[in-house]
Amino acid sequence: MPRTRPAYPPEFRAQIVALARAGRGVEELAREFEPCAHTIRGWIRSADRVRAGASAPGAAVGLSDEEREELRRLRRENRQLRQERDILAKGRQGSRHRSERPLATPGLHRAT
Repeated sequence: MPRTRPAYPPEFRAQIVALARAGRGVEELAREFEPCAHTIRGWIRSADRVRAGASAPGAAVGLSDEEREELRRLRRENRQLRQERDILAKGRQGSRHRSERPLATPGLHRAT
């Protein structure tokens, strides 16, 4: 869906965030200026992340570069271990079906 208007300039966003931090309500700012309250709240969250040193959306706030890299490495390792576990579980399911076949029990056959 195409945008109906150009994106708000960064200076405008910074001014709105500064007004919100100065005590003005988000709803009030939304009524006075054009962006909706949800958009303004997103700008405030984004500015808080930048202020805390995590510029990427979804990045962990307050972590050093080394901690962030270790977190990335551990998540990657977790993902790989889960995949390996799932593969092994599927392999076990296939072998379980073969071993659950009923076996002939000696002594239960009728003599004809």
